[in-house]
Amino acid sequence: MTNSFVKKSITAALLEGFVSLVSAQSSVQIYGVVDAGVRATNNQGKTQMVGGGMSQSRWGINLKEDVGDSLTAIANVESRYVTDTGNSAALNYFQQSWIGLRSKDLGQVTIGRQFNVLIDVVASTYASFPYGPFVEVYKPEIGLAMGARANNMVKYTANLGDWRAGLQYTFDEGNTISRKGEALEVTGGFAVKTSGGYMRYQNQGLAFGGAYINTKLPGGTAFDAFTFGASYRSGPWYFSTGYALNNRKNSLAGKDARLIGAYWGTEVNGGFQSADSRKRQLLQLGMGCQMTPQLNLGIHLYQAKQSGSFSGDFNNKASFIILVADYAFSKRTDAYIGVDYTHISGGVGSYIEKTVAGELVRNRAGISIGLRHRF
Repeated sequence: MTNSFVKKSITAALLEGFVSLVSAQSSVQIYGVVDAGVRATNNQGKTQMVGGGMSQSRWGINLKEDVGDSLTAIANVESRYVTDTGNSAALNYFQQSWIGLRSKDLGQVTIGRQFNVLIDVVASTYASFPYGPFVEVYKPEIGLAMGARANNMVKYTANLGDWRAGLQYTFDEGNTISRKGEALEVTGGFAVKTSGGYMRYQNQGLAFGGAYINTKLPGGTAFDAFTFGASYRSGPWYFSTGYALNNRKNSLAGKDARLIGAYWGTEVNGGFQSADSRKRQLLQLGMGCQMTPQLNLGIHLYQAKQSGSFSGDFNNKASFIILVADYAFSKRTDAYIGVDYTHISGGVGSYIEKTVAGELVRNRAGISIGLRHRF
């Protein structure tokens, strides 16, 4: 064995060790989803391309660095967009933007714009569809998530074996809420302030948990919101159920009405238009089956109820059903088809949308077909 060969072997080993060490200490991950499809609904004969049918299209960067003493620095930025136009999906360019520290023994603390604890527990524990977890064009459960994300948040998460728990607090400063591209800027006084927590358990195929958030809006209107539910996996089968409630605790301040509309007033959550109502509830039940390694079928039912309207016009019920078939061409690329139906009953104040002639649409069927790639 020559000295030259020995030197080259030692050098190669050192370089390999150095690369492994650097990789272990720091990592940068770029990820995303590109989703586009066509959606047709029976009212007004509407057919349109959607820039996110099964998932909202997005791209993001995860950062991680070992900083010693069993601590890891972590960070994330994520932007969401609509594939059909390339435009941003919301007012906030980055829908997530946070940094934090993670300890192997003590849990992690993150600060910045991030998901709230309601979404944390639902998406990780009893999501409607395990490969979704929410269907972007038809997601009634998001209507009770109190905005899903929040600015100026401090969040603590602890892993306790099979148990996981989290706490959140948002500072009451300059929060902005957007609804379909419309900016609802909070100015003057204090802004949206939240506090809450969640706990979940997972072992083998069983998972269950719950979460609570208290929200105080700029005009002083306060809400209690909570959710709990469970899921179970057995072989190819997946079952899930959940309950959610938003309850207004005090009188409605006029300046908060538009903000409540941003949380509640969308086409996919029952056509509940009024901020005057005090309470909204949602019960959901779903089942899925991995028929083959490529084909996954799922069905989900929702029952929603809005009550406490002073006039009674907005005391309504809504029924939803969606069936989804998802076919995986590969680990990252899949095609999907979803069929859905919404029925609204009760007071005359709730509707999905108005026709050109001014008639109120209270029943609607839809079909969505699309293609998705995850990287």
